[in-house]
Formats: sequence, C-alpha cells, structure tokens
Amino acid sequence: MIFKNFIIILFSIFFFSTAIAKDLFLSLKKNKVNVRYGPNLNSPIKYIYKKIHLPIKQIDKKENFRRVIDFKNNSGWIHISQLKKVNSLIPLNDKIIFKKPSKFSKPLATVKRGRVLIVQKCINNWCKIKSGGFRGWISNTHIWGRSE
Repeated sequence: MIFKNFIIILFSIFFFSTAIAKDLFLSLKKNKVNVRYGPNLNSPIKYIYKKIHLPIKQIDKKENFRRVIDFKNNSGWIHISQLKKVNSLIPLNDKIIFKKPSKFSKPLATVKRGRVLIVQKCINNWCKIKSGGFRGWISNTHIWGRSE
C-alpha cells in the first residue's frame, strides 16, 4: 500500500512538473538555417532563416531535431547543430534603450518592433542589450525570446 501511494505521488510530481514547464527558447547559430517539414535531413526544406541570433521557441523534439516556432508563428524542424542557448530577444513593440535599468534613466535610442537584440545579462525586469552601435537597458515586458 505504501509503495503504491509512493508511485502515485512520484507519477503526479513528474506529470505536473512537465505540464507547467517554462518555455524553452533557443537562438540560431548560423546566418543560414534550413527549416524542414519533418524531423530528418531527407525531409524537404520549408523555408530558410537568414538571421543569426534569431530567438525561437522549441515546441517539440525528436532525436536530433527540434520543432520550433518564431515570433511570427512560422514553425518547422531544425537540426540541433544549428541551434544554441538563447542569447537574444525581439521586442514585440517599440522600446526605449536606457543608460541604466530604470525608466528615470537617460534614454539612448528607440528600438523598433521586430529587431533582434543581443542580450548581455538580465536583472529583475531589465535586460542589458546591444543593438547596432547602442548598448543599454530595456524593460523585459512585451518581448519574445525570454521565459522569465
């Protein structure tokens, strides 16, 4: 009886922990990445990403392939060798880059919606980013590529 209850509790913990798992974001490792219809190299190419560091969300995996979706809801399969840990984000609306992590800090530039920003670090509700010639802080609300 105790063993049966233990198994039920263990199964419940496993089931609920996977059900509430955070989104897993990845970035493109190369400037040219093939997205396929299926999870193998013989599957036809659906489209090609041509943007290094583009953040994408993993929604499934099968062997060495990951099914991903981008911020425009395009989806397909990418080989794991073309992906890396996320190091970028995309603002979902226009954002202001600030000198320090505060809305009262000096504004440096405005970043348009959809621009890929390289993340250096994140603290609380702010991420230190670089974009073009600008380095600064943006609020991490309304962004694609971070699960915090």
